[in-house]
Amino acid sequence: MENEITLKRFVEIRRELDYTQTEFAELLGVSNTTADIERGRTKLSGKVVTELLRQFKINPLWLFGESDEKYLETSKVSVIPKVVTVDTSDQDNMVLVNAKAAAGYPQNITDTSWYRQLPAFDMPIPEFRNATYRGFQVEGDSMLPNLRPGDWVLARAIEHIDHVNANKMYVVVLQDSVMVKKIERRPNSNNITLVSLNEAYPPYDIKPFQIQEIWEVSSKLTFDVNATTERGLLKQLQQSMEELKKQVGQVKN
Repeated sequence: MENEITLKRFVEIRRELDYTQTEFAELLGVSNTTADIERGRTKLSGKVVTELLRQFKINPLWLFGESDEKYLETSKVSVIPKVVTVDTSDQDNMVLVNAKAAAGYPQNITDTSWYRQLPAFDMPIPEFRNATYRGFQVEGDSMLPNLRPGDWVLARAIEHIDHVNANKMYVVVLQDSVMVKKIERRPNSNNITLVSLNEAYPPYDIKPFQIQEIWEVSSKLTFDVNATTERGLLKQLQQSMEELKKQVGQVKN
Protein backbone atom coordinates (compact mmCIF):
# COMPACT_ATOMS: atom_id res chain seq x y z
CA MET A 1 0.00 0.00 0.00
CA GLU A 2 1.07 3.56 -0.69
CA ASN A 3 1.72 5.76 2.31
CA GLU A 4 -1.08 8.02 3.46
CA ILE A 5 0.45 11.29 2.27
CA THR A 6 0.85 9.97 -1.30
CA LEU A 7 -2.78 8.85 -1.47
CA LYS A 8 -3.95 12.15 0.00
CA ARG A 9 -1.94 14.15 -2.53
CA PHE A 10 -3.10 12.03 -5.45
CA VAL A 11 -6.72 12.70 -4.51
CA GLU A 12 -5.87 16.38 -4.01
CA ILE A 13 -4.53 16.63 -7.56
CA ARG A 14 -7.62 15.03 -9.10
CA ARG A 15 -10.02 17.24 -7.16
CA GLU A 16 -7.99 20.37 -7.83
CA LEU A 17 -8.13 19.62 -11.56
CA ASP A 18 -11.85 18.91 -11.24
CA TYR A 19 -11.85 15.43 -12.78
CA THR A 20 -14.01 12.48 -11.80
CA GLN A 21 -12.27 9.22 -10.93
CA THR A 22 -13.27 7.82 -14.33
CA GLU A 23 -12.08 10.89 -16.27
CA PHE A 24 -8.77 10.96 -14.40
CA ALA A 25 -8.23 7.26 -15.03
CA GLU A 26 -8.68 7.77 -18.77
CA LEU A 27 -6.15 10.62 -18.82
CA LEU A 28 -3.59 8.59 -16.88
CA GLY A 29 -4.10 5.35 -18.79
CA VAL A 30 -5.62 3.54 -15.82
CA SER A 31 -8.38 0.97 -16.30
CA ASN A 32 -11.90 2.23 -15.54
CA THR A 33 -11.36 4.37 -12.43
CA THR A 34 -8.77 5.69 -9.96
CA ALA A 35 -10.87 4.55 -6.99
CA ASP A 36 -8.60 1.61 -6.12
CA ILE A 37 -5.51 3.83 -6.23
CA GLU A 38 -7.15 6.39 -3.95
CA ARG A 39 -8.16 3.66 -1.48
CA GLY A 40 -4.67 2.20 -1.46
CA ARG A 41 -5.72 -1.09 -3.04
CA THR A 42 -3.66 -0.56 -6.20
CA LYS A 43 -0.05 0.62 -6.24
CA LEU A 44 0.67 3.97 -7.85
CA SER A 45 2.59 2.82 -10.92
CA GLY A 46 5.57 4.52 -12.51
CA LYS A 47 3.45 5.09 -15.60
CA VAL A 48 0.89 7.09 -13.62
CA VAL A 49 3.61 9.15 -11.94
CA THR A 50 5.14 9.82 -15.36
CA GLU A 51 1.80 10.94 -16.79
CA LEU A 52 1.21 13.27 -13.84
CA LEU A 53 4.58 14.86 -14.54
CA ARG A 54 4.17 14.99 -18.33
CA GLN A 55 0.61 16.30 -18.46
CA PHE A 56 0.35 18.39 -15.31
CA LYS A 57 3.98 19.08 -14.24
CA ILE A 58 3.39 17.34 -10.89
CA ASN A 59 6.65 16.95 -8.98
CA PRO A 60 7.12 13.22 -8.13
CA LEU A 61 9.04 14.16 -4.98
CA TRP A 62 6.05 16.22 -3.80
CA LEU A 63 3.70 13.33 -4.57
CA PHE A 64 5.72 11.01 -2.30
CA GLY A 65 6.08 13.57 0.48
CA GLU A 66 9.72 14.43 -0.17
CA SER A 67 9.24 18.04 -1.35
CA ASP A 68 6.96 21.04 -0.79
CA GLU A 69 7.11 22.03 -4.49
CA LYS A 70 3.98 20.60 -6.13
CA TYR A 71 4.79 21.72 -9.68
CA LEU A 72 8.02 21.57 -11.65
CA GLU A 73 9.24 24.33 -13.99
CA THR A 74 6.00 26.29 -13.82
CA SER A 75 7.81 29.45 -14.90
CA LYS A 76 9.43 27.74 -17.90
CA VAL A 77 6.39 26.20 -19.55
CA SER A 78 6.88 26.39 -23.30
CA VAL A 79 4.03 28.14 -25.11
CA ILE A 80 5.62 28.44 -28.55
CA PRO A 81 3.45 27.66 -31.61
CA LYS A 82 3.02 23.96 -32.21
CA VAL A 83 2.81 24.46 -36.01
CA VAL A 84 4.23 27.26 -38.17
CA THR A 85 3.22 27.57 -41.83
CA VAL A 86 5.47 29.02 -44.54
CA ASP A 87 5.01 30.30 -48.09
CA THR A 88 6.81 29.21 -51.26
CA SER A 89 9.83 31.32 -50.23
CA ASP A 90 10.03 29.52 -46.89
CA GLN A 91 8.89 32.65 -45.04
CA ASP A 92 6.40 32.50 -42.17
CA ASN A 93 2.79 32.99 -43.18
CA MET A 94 0.23 34.76 -41.04
CA VAL A 95 -2.59 32.24 -40.57
CA LEU A 96 -6.08 33.60 -39.92
CA VAL A 97 -8.16 31.79 -37.29
CA ASN A 98 -11.79 32.92 -37.36
CA ALA A 99 -14.25 32.29 -34.53
CA LYS A 100 -15.51 29.05 -36.07
CA ALA A 101 -12.01 27.67 -36.60
CA ALA A 102 -11.01 28.71 -33.06
CA ALA A 103 -13.48 26.17 -31.68
CA GLY A 104 -11.35 23.35 -33.11
CA TYR A 105 -7.96 25.02 -32.74
CA PRO A 106 -6.96 23.50 -29.35
CA GLN A 107 -7.78 19.97 -30.49
CA ASN A 108 -5.96 20.35 -33.83
CA ILE A 109 -3.05 22.42 -32.58
CA THR A 110 -0.40 19.92 -33.78
CA ASP A 111 -2.22 18.76 -36.94
CA THR A 112 -0.37 20.31 -39.88
CA SER A 113 -3.07 19.25 -42.36
CA TRP A 114 -5.73 21.12 -40.36
CA TYR A 115 -3.90 24.44 -40.84
CA ARG A 116 -4.04 24.08 -44.62
CA GLN A 117 -7.78 24.81 -44.62
CA LEU A 118 -7.18 28.21 -43.01
CA PRO A 119 -6.43 31.35 -45.08
CA ALA A 120 -2.90 32.67 -44.79
CA PHE A 121 -0.96 35.62 -46.22
CA ASP A 122 2.34 37.42 -46.03
CA MET A 123 2.41 40.81 -44.27
CA PRO A 124 5.03 42.96 -46.12
CA ILE A 125 5.61 45.38 -43.25
CA PRO A 126 8.93 45.50 -41.33
CA GLU A 127 7.19 45.35 -37.94
CA PHE A 128 5.84 41.91 -38.83
CA ARG A 129 9.19 40.44 -39.85
CA ASN A 130 11.54 38.22 -37.84
CA ALA A 131 8.72 36.77 -35.74
CA THR A 132 5.75 34.44 -36.08
CA TYR A 133 2.35 36.13 -36.19
CA ARG A 134 -1.19 34.80 -36.31
CA GLY A 135 -4.56 36.47 -36.76
CA PHE A 136 -7.44 35.59 -34.42
CA GLN A 137 -11.04 36.76 -34.61
CA VAL A 138 -12.51 38.10 -31.37
CA GLU A 139 -15.58 36.34 -30.05
CA GLY A 140 -17.71 37.71 -27.23
CA ASP A 141 -17.62 41.03 -25.39
CA SER A 142 -15.22 40.29 -22.51
CA MET A 143 -12.61 42.72 -23.88
CA LEU A 144 -14.88 45.69 -24.45
CA PRO A 145 -14.38 48.56 -24.99
CA ASN A 146 -11.01 47.85 -26.66
CA LEU A 147 -12.11 44.85 -28.74
CA ARG A 148 -15.55 44.24 -30.18
CA PRO A 149 -17.04 40.90 -31.26
CA GLY A 150 -15.94 40.21 -34.83
CA ASP A 151 -12.75 42.30 -34.60
CA TRP A 152 -9.46 40.64 -35.49
CA VAL A 153 -6.21 40.81 -33.56
CA LEU A 154 -2.77 40.24 -35.07
CA ALA A 155 -0.59 38.60 -32.45
CA ARG A 156 3.07 37.61 -32.11
CA ALA A 157 4.09 34.22 -30.72
CA ILE A 158 6.02 34.18 -27.44
CA GLU A 159 8.14 31.34 -26.08
CA HIS A 160 7.56 31.32 -22.33
CA ILE A 161 5.02 32.49 -19.80
CA ASP A 162 7.83 34.48 -18.19
CA HIS A 163 7.69 36.85 -21.17
CA VAL A 164 4.15 38.11 -20.54
CA ASN A 165 3.51 41.72 -19.52
CA ALA A 166 0.56 42.66 -17.32
CA ASN A 167 -0.05 45.78 -19.43
CA LYS A 168 -0.58 43.92 -22.71
CA MET A 169 -3.30 41.71 -24.19
CA TYR A 170 -2.75 38.12 -25.28
CA VAL A 171 -4.45 35.38 -27.21
CA VAL A 172 -4.37 32.44 -24.80
CA VAL A 173 -4.85 28.95 -26.21
CA LEU A 174 -5.97 26.57 -23.47
CA GLN A 175 -6.63 22.86 -23.75
CA ASP A 176 -10.26 23.48 -24.72
CA SER A 177 -10.63 27.12 -25.79
CA VAL A 178 -9.06 30.21 -27.38
CA MET A 179 -9.54 33.61 -25.75
CA VAL A 180 -8.15 37.13 -25.64
CA LYS A 181 -7.20 38.27 -22.13
CA LYS A 182 -4.69 40.16 -20.06
CA ILE A 183 -2.38 37.95 -18.01
CA GLU A 184 -1.23 38.54 -14.45
CA ARG A 185 1.35 36.63 -12.43
CA ARG A 186 0.90 36.88 -8.68
CA PRO A 187 3.94 36.67 -6.35
CA ASN A 188 4.41 33.31 -4.61
CA SER A 189 1.67 31.69 -6.66
CA ASN A 190 1.81 28.93 -9.26
CA ASN A 191 -1.43 30.19 -10.81
CA ILE A 192 -1.90 32.37 -13.88
CA THR A 193 -4.70 34.95 -13.67
CA LEU A 194 -6.70 35.76 -16.82
CA VAL A 195 -8.24 39.23 -16.76
CA SER A 196 -11.01 40.69 -18.95
CA LEU A 197 -11.31 44.42 -19.69
CA ASN A 198 -15.09 44.21 -19.37
CA GLU A 199 -15.73 44.39 -15.62
CA ALA A 200 -18.79 42.16 -16.00
CA TYR A 201 -16.33 39.25 -16.35
CA PRO A 202 -14.37 38.52 -13.14
CA PRO A 203 -10.73 37.39 -13.36
CA TYR A 204 -10.04 33.71 -12.85
CA ASP A 205 -7.02 31.52 -12.19
CA ILE A 206 -5.61 28.68 -14.28
CA LYS A 207 -2.55 26.45 -14.00
CA PRO A 208 0.43 26.97 -16.36
CA PHE A 209 0.13 23.47 -17.79
CA GLN A 210 -3.37 24.31 -19.08
CA ILE A 211 -1.85 26.78 -21.57
CA GLN A 212 -0.79 25.46 -24.98
CA GLU A 213 0.16 28.71 -26.72
CA ILE A 214 0.32 32.43 -25.98
CA TRP A 215 0.27 35.15 -28.63
CA GLU A 216 0.97 38.79 -27.75
CA VAL A 217 -1.54 41.13 -29.40
CA SER A 218 0.26 43.77 -31.43
CA SER A 219 -2.60 45.33 -33.41
CA LYS A 220 -6.25 44.93 -34.30
CA LEU A 221 -8.37 45.05 -37.45
CA THR A 222 -11.94 46.30 -37.45
CA PHE A 223 -14.09 45.76 -40.53
CA ASP A 224 -17.69 46.32 -41.57
CA VAL A 225 -20.10 43.46 -41.00
CA ASN A 226 -19.91 42.53 -44.71
CA ALA A 227 -16.18 41.96 -44.43
CA THR A 228 -16.10 39.67 -41.40
CA THR A 229 -16.06 36.48 -43.47
CA GLU A 230 -12.72 34.86 -44.27
CA ARG A 231 -12.92 35.89 -47.94
CA GLY A 232 -13.96 39.43 -47.13
CA LEU A 233 -11.21 39.87 -44.58
CA LEU A 234 -8.55 38.36 -46.77
CA LYS A 235 -9.65 40.47 -49.75
CA GLN A 236 -9.47 43.71 -47.77
CA LEU A 237 -6.08 42.76 -46.34
CA GLN A 238 -4.73 42.02 -49.81
CA GLN A 239 -6.12 45.32 -51.15
CA SER A 240 -4.55 47.18 -48.24
CA MET A 241 -1.19 45.52 -48.91
CA GLU A 242 -1.35 46.41 -52.61
CA GLU A 243 -2.13 50.04 -51.78
CA LEU A 244 0.75 50.07 -49.30
CA LYS A 245 3.15 48.71 -51.93
CA LYS A 246 2.06 51.39 -54.42
CA GLN A 247 2.61 54.13 -51.87
CA VAL A 248 6.09 52.80 -51.05
CA GLY A 249 6.89 52.60 -54.79
CA GLN A 250 5.76 56.21 -55.34
CA VAL A 251 7.96 57.40 -52.49
CA LYS A 252 11.01 55.61 -53.98
CA ASN A 253 10.34 57.12 -57.42
